[in-house]
Amino acid sequence: MTKTDFFDEMWGFEQDLREPYAQFHEWFEQEDTARLRAKQREAEELFRLTGITFNVYGRDDAEERLIPFDIIPRIISGNEWYKLSRGIEQRVRAINAFLHDIYHKQEIIKAGRLPSEMIANNDAFLPQMIGVEPPGGVYTHIVGVDLVHTGPGEFYVLEDNARTPSGVSYMLENRETMLQMFPELFSCNRVQSVQNYPTNLRRSLGATTPRLGPTHGEDPVVAVLTPGIFNSAYFEHAFLADQMGVELVEGHDLRVVNGRVAMRTIRGYTPIDVLYRRVDDEFLDPLNFRPDSQLGVPGIMDVYRAGGITIANAPGTGIADDKAIYSYMPDIVEFYTGERPLLNNVPTWRCSDPDDFAYVRENLADLVVKEVHGSGGYGMLVGPAATKKDIAAFRKKLEARPANYIAQPTLSLSTVPTFTRAGLSPRHVDLRPFVLMSPNGINVTPGGLTRVALQKGSLVVNSSQGGGTKDTWVLED
Repeated sequence: MTKTDFFDEMWGFEQDLREPYAQFHEWFEQEDTARLRAKQREAEELFRLTGITFNVYGRDDAEERLIPFDIIPRIISGNEWYKLSRGIEQRVRAINAFLHDIYHKQEIIKAGRLPSEMIANNDAFLPQMIGVEPPGGVYTHIVGVDLVHTGPGEFYVLEDNARTPSGVSYMLENRETMLQMFPELFSCNRVQSVQNYPTNLRRSLGATTPRLGPTHGEDPVVAVLTPGIFNSAYFEHAFLADQMGVELVEGHDLRVVNGRVAMRTIRGYTPIDVLYRRVDDEFLDPLNFRPDSQLGVPGIMDVYRAGGITIANAPGTGIADDKAIYSYMPDIVEFYTGERPLLNNVPTWRCSDPDDFAYVRENLADLVVKEVHGSGGYGMLVGPAATKKDIAAFRKKLEARPANYIAQPTLSLSTVPTFTRAGLSPRHVDLRPFVLMSPNGINVTPGGLTRVALQKGSLVVNSSQGGGTKDTWVLED
């Protein structure tokens, strides 16, 4: 019996088959490898026909690409998911309370639990949101929480995505593809459904109508605001609008009419009650933010502050994505919930602190270093996988702007079985569950998007860096 350095979600540390994978393992042992290879090709063709693509930015060969999909599901027991979802719900509730506080009384700063400079010197903090009460008290309508699994029942939060989290369309299409190709697998495994996410999203958004919105009994008008077809997540914007049965709009389709944001239709301009925006804050309103933006709506922030529209997620939520703020999340959770955090934070060094910076600078080869506002795997250093030349170049960037970076130890990301030419092989993964929040409560979709590092030994799972995705199963225990 061979002990592994990484927790394998199918075999554990001691190479003993874990219960959630028992039915799958029995099925796989009876399967023909050639049939599975054909199914893998079929899945790739389905994704190509559906048009599930993403754009890679910052490269000379940037183009639309398919995200690689692996046909072997990741399987989580219902009991493990119950514990995990409670921790996710606690964290999202605390983040929403934190956002309300920093834009109002800032009690967490007065209590000395968060340094004032973490807010005052933060580009993601929007002074335009000070004193604003979002409809229903909800800032974080949609949240993605990135998690890694390091051992039985041991999950760490890598980062919080409270601004414009993406990837839910891949979660839904992954499930649809698996249902088409392997219906027999679902008949012997009681897998919790994710297919009602668009319905839940529409209902959740509709529950946060603005003060000047529809009168009682009228259905709120919801629309999805996209930057346009050249955005890396445009497929998802169009997909979600279609699944919810709402309009997909761009900035030039909207204007302020009689104190409301209205969209152009064949019958003239129709007021919008809830705008699910996939445009970043700085591009949202050229009158309040970047004057050169062509993606947003002039005056939308004034309408929002006056109670004429709901913007989901609320402007200014991006400060909760800040990786320096992340390092204070255990304090934030405890301060607003009165409870100890149910989910672990990764130990974090803030390079804005002289002592932390000195440690990080001398230990780059052993650490993962990230930009405070970075995303998508860009601008980061994975020290153990970097060359001496890479580390030397990164050290110069770090020394030029220390406050722009945080550092963390290299975690032992769990592995899951992945279909390769050699058969099943372990590959490292993370997990992004999707959370919906409304005045009626919090809904955590069972499972989420599993991202997988397809290269052997790699810890980088981002699609922009060559990673793929898997269907994530939560079993009915």
